[in-house]
Amino acid sequence: MWYGEYNHTLDEKDRFILPAKFREKIKSFKRKKFYVTRGLEGCLFMFHQDVWRTLEEKLKTLSFTKQQSRSFNRLYFSGACEITVDSQGRVAIPEYLKTYADMYRDVVIIGVADRIEVWSKKRWSTFFTENSKKFEDVAEDLF
Repeated sequence: MWYGEYNHTLDEKDRFILPAKFREKIKSFKRKKFYVTRGLEGCLFMFHQDVWRTLEEKLKTLSFTKQQSRSFNRLYFSGACEITVDSQGRVAIPEYLKTYADMYRDVVIIGVADRIEVWSKKRWSTFFTENSKKFEDVAEDLF
């Protein structure tokens, strides 16, 4: 659904413009609501509301009696906010998520199938450098 890597910059209102390919896809949606939350490895996860609802139902089935489940759900859902992509394809990032992701100017937007990830350029560069070296080994282990 979402694919590719794109470099963008936050504007003075802490907004970034979604890539043109993403904006075209969003135009076809009846609902333009998304959810952004704390992601893993210091990025932000952005889900279309339909995918978010499916994920939410799955996470609600985790046992609240298990400490790891409670901790994950607390951090994940407390960080979430509902957003709407504006008519020009811009997305505003709340300050607390910007701080979490160490995002101050340059951002990298990547499509990861069912979600969009938003990274600070510095964190993405570090992640990519560290993990691209292991890409083939990981592929061999997974498949």
